[in-house]
Amino acid sequence: MAVIAAIAALSAWLGASLIVLSERGRGIAAAVGFATVGLAVIAWQSTGFVPALAIFVGGAVVALQYQRSDDRTWGIMPAGSTPRLILCVATGLVALWIAASVTLGPGVAQRFAVLVVVGLNTGRILTTHQIQVVMAAAAVLALAVAEGAGFGTQSVWPYVAAGLIAIGVTLVRVPEPNVT
Repeated sequence: MAVIAAIAALSAWLGASLIVLSERGRGIAAAVGFATVGLAVIAWQSTGFVPALAIFVGGAVVALQYQRSDDRTWGIMPAGSTPRLILCVATGLVALWIAASVTLGPGVAQRFAVLVVVGLNTGRILTTHQIQVVMAAAAVLALAVAEGAGFGTQSVWPYVAAGLIAIGVTLVRVPEPNVT
């Protein structure tokens, strides 16, 4: 079980990192997919099937919306994204250090996933002007916050609310700027 949790935490980190490194539709869809699978598996192990299903459905809807978008390019690691790559690696290492050695108790993978996904997605929201990236990062951020809210509880409501928030974020239509 610990190996599965570690792989799921790495999947969540990879998804959050891809959100930081992506700027186009398919890259964002893959990022949301990796983060969703990682967070859902961790929720399944820590809380149960229903919370995992709520996270999975919420994230899957977001990923499918970006996959079906008009933008069919990947846009991963565009020019000038080396500092973002360094941020992803450094954040992963610091989150692993905090989750494994600074905090005590079981659930290292869950703490790592929450720390890294919240940190990277919050940073991405604050540093980009691309609305599609902000919306994807906000959706995944909601899923990670639910995972954090579920520490030590058996309540499914944070997970259900996060899934609904993630789906709601994708339903918001942002008008195209009319710049002439």
